Amino acid sequence: MATVAVTDATFEEEVKNSDIPVVVDFWAEWCGPCRQIGPALEELSNELGGKVKIAKVDVDQNPNTAAMMGVRGIPALFVIKGGQVVSNRAGAAPKAALQSWIEESIA
Repeated sequence: MATVAVTDATFEEEVKNSDIPVVVDFWAEWCGPCRQIGPALEELSNELGGKVKIAKVDVDQNPNTAAMMGVRGIPALFVIKGGQVVSNRAGAAPKAALQSWIEESIA
């Protein structure tokens, strides 16, 4: 399953109402660390498909969702299960670290 682009308009439906846990990546095109973890998140989205959905929110295009979630810096990652934040982290990390964080958060 590829990552899903989520907007202010689709956040509720795609993330809060999802049947499976969702990893939300708040990012921007100009953000180097965001672009650095992008490929790892794409790979994890395919590898963990069915167990978790990975959603990407462009903070420049969707400032309301970023503000609602309290995003102060990017990349900011949240794991949301049943509409609730169960874990979050900021900054770039290697794929292995992201994978273990996601797997621990959705267990």
